Amino acid sequence: MDREEVTEFLGQVPLLQCLPGSSIRRIAEVVQIKRYEPGDYVAREGEPVDGLYIILDGQAEVSASANAEEANRPDYVLNKYDYFGYGTNSSDHQVNVVALSKLTCFILPNQYGHLLQPKTIWNAEETPEHSLLERILHLEPLEVDIFRGFTLPEAPTFRQVFGGQLIGQALAAASKTVDCLKMVHSLHAIFLVAGDNNMPIIYQVHRARDGSSFATRKVEAKQKGLVIFTLIASFQKEEVGFDHQAAIMPNVPPPEQLLNLEEIRERRLTDPRFPTQYRNLAAKKKFTPWPIEMRFCEDSASQHKPSLNYWFRARGKLSDDQALHRCVVAYASDLLYSGVSLNPHREKGLKTYSLSLDHSIWFHKPVKADDWLLYVIESPSAHGGRGFVTGRMFNRQGELIMSLTQEALIRREKTREPNPRPKL
Repeated sequence: MDREEVTEFLGQVPLLQCLPGSSIRRIAEVVQIKRYEPGDYVAREGEPVDGLYIILDGQAEVSASANAEEANRPDYVLNKYDYFGYGTNSSDHQVNVVALSKLTCFILPNQYGHLLQPKTIWNAEETPEHSLLERILHLEPLEVDIFRGFTLPEAPTFRQVFGGQLIGQALAAASKTVDCLKMVHSLHAIFLVAGDNNMPIIYQVHRARDGSSFATRKVEAKQKGLVIFTLIASFQKEEVGFDHQAAIMPNVPPPEQLLNLEEIRERRLTDPRFPTQYRNLAAKKKFTPWPIEMRFCEDSASQHKPSLNYWFRARGKLSDDQALHRCVVAYASDLLYSGVSLNPHREKGLKTYSLSLDHSIWFHKPVKADDWLLYVIESPSAHGGRGFVTGRMFNRQGELIMSLTQEALIRREKTREPNPRPKL
C-alpha cells in the first residue's frame, strides 16, 4: 500500500476519524505492518503490547484466560477497522487476542501515542492563538458519532442560536466521521426549532453510506432531547474530471478599498449628519465584533435592491485543514443572507422577524476561508411569508467556489397590545 492508501484506510477507522487530518497523515507515516498465521497469539493477557493495533485484513478472537469467571469472559471477534491495545490503564494487555485467519495489522508504536491526543479536532499542536471561529467550530467528541458543541460567550449571539453556527458545527461533526481524503461537496439543512444559546448542543451523526468515492452523513442537532436542526452532507474523494465555469464574478472594488463593519460603525458615531441621540444610543449599545470580517461593495443607497455583494474572510489564522475551511464558509454563509429578501420592503419604522427555514450549499472547488472571498447574494422572490435567496462565492482569482440557496421565514413583527388598565 502506498502512503495515500494507508491514509485513506486509517481515515475509515472510527477511533481516528475525529483526529485532525494532519494527525492521520502523520500516523500513516509511522505505522508498521505485522502479519500473523491462524492460531498465532497477537496479544497475550498480562503481557505488554507494542502499541495500538488496527486490523487491516482478516479476523481475530478476543478471549480471557480459562481461569477468568464465566461472566467476565469477553469472547468476541475483531474484524477490519477494529482495534485493540488503546486506552488500557497499563502496558499489560487485559485479554488474549488470537488470529482466527491470516491476519494483517497496522501497529502504531507506543512512542507515537501522543498523535491520538490532539489539542483540538482541527489542530494537533499547541497553538498560542486559535481563531475565534476555529474555537466556535471545535466540538467535544463524546463517543463514536456523537459530539457536543457550545455557543461561546465571546461569540456574537441573537435571540436564538445563530443558524450559521448550527450549519458549521453540524458539518464539523459529519466531517469527523469520514476519512480525511473525502471533502464535503454538498449539504442540505433544515431548521426545525430555535436553539437556546445557553445550552450545549448534541450532534448525532448517522452513517448513511460509505463508498469508495462518496460518503453520506445525516446529522441531528439536539437540545433538551429535541431535534432542533438536521443536515445531510455528501462527501467525495478528489478526482480529475470535466471543468468549465460560466459564472462571472461581478466587477466590484477590491476589499482593500472598502471599510469593514467596525470602521463604518466608528464613522457613524462621529458623523454629525446623524442625530446626536442616535449616536449616543449607538455608542452605549454593546458591540461584539463578528469572527468574520466583512466589507460591503455598495453604499447604503443600494439597501433597497434585492441583492448584496460583500467581501469576507475569517479573522485570525486558521489551521491548515480543508475540512475546517469548508466549515468556516458554511458558518459565514448565513450572515445577512436571508435579509436580502427583505431589502425591497424596507421602510422607516418597519420592524421584521426572520428565521432560516432551509439552507443548501454546493462546494465546487477548494476554499481558503482566511483569504478574501466575494459573496454575491440575490433574492429572486418573496411570497407567502417566505423569502428566497441565492448566493455565489468567488475567490480573488474569480473562481466560483460555492453556490448556495436559502428560504427563510420573513414577517412583520407583531405589535404588542398595551396591557389593559384595570377598571378599579
